[in-house]
Amino acid sequence: MTQVQLQTTEAIDRVKLARHDKRPYALDFIERLFTDFVEIHGDRKYGDDPAIVAGLANFRGRPVAIVAHQKGRDLKERQTRNFGMPKPDGYRKAMRVMQIAEKFNRPIFTLIDTPGAYPGIDAEERGQAEAIAFNLREMARLKVPIIVTVTGEGGSGGALAIGVGDVVSMLENAVYSVITPEGCAAILWKDAKLAPQAAESMKMTAKNLREAGLIDFVVPEPEGGAHEDWDAAAQILGDHLETVLKQASELSFDERLERRYQKFRLMGAIEE
Repeated sequence: MTQVQLQTTEAIDRVKLARHDKRPYALDFIERLFTDFVEIHGDRKYGDDPAIVAGLANFRGRPVAIVAHQKGRDLKERQTRNFGMPKPDGYRKAMRVMQIAEKFNRPIFTLIDTPGAYPGIDAEERGQAEAIAFNLREMARLKVPIIVTVTGEGGSGGALAIGVGDVVSMLENAVYSVITPEGCAAILWKDAKLAPQAAESMKMTAKNLREAGLIDFVVPEPEGGAHEDWDAAAQILGDHLETVLKQASELSFDERLERRYQKFRLMGAIEE
């Protein structure tokens, strides 16, 4: 697939676009890209986490599974969905749906848009770190194609917990990093107002990550950003997903797993 030529925009502006309150969220993309979506609730261990939306659907005639972060539009929904920050129950629900997908040979699409995993006491008590680590291991082993897209914010382990896949793409104005620019600035310089400088230094934009070889594709957005035209943004993303799914599906189980393993194993490798 041909890589797009991106317009020059400061990193902090990309961060603002990734967080735009009119940006399409997972359910907006699901409504436009998938048919017959049936949401699955609960992790069969503790409860349901609305910060993760997961279920089965059809994508352009093919049965698939979907796992995604979901933020809220208004204050009430944001509180219900915990501002898109999952707890362990959400990540375990995500893995439950992925395992169902493998059982029935359905490819998996994941849509990432989270500030990060929830760091509260209740999440830690229920094993937040273990839930994330478990997903990383198990996603590396799943035999079905896994297509990952960062649609907004990709916040650290909270994003990576549903981010191990055969193809990793980012929307043009999405960001992906181990910490927010504000958090980085506060730690390094004791001043969150220096977030713009931190954002530049962190190399967290889609363009930066593609150049570093950490993602595979940058998916263009409508002029002005995805928030300007949800339908157009979904159409562009849908065409991209169809192409990369076809490519990933042509691999054998063994070849797919080996490529996926090597893909993530080689990230950050230093050539001597």
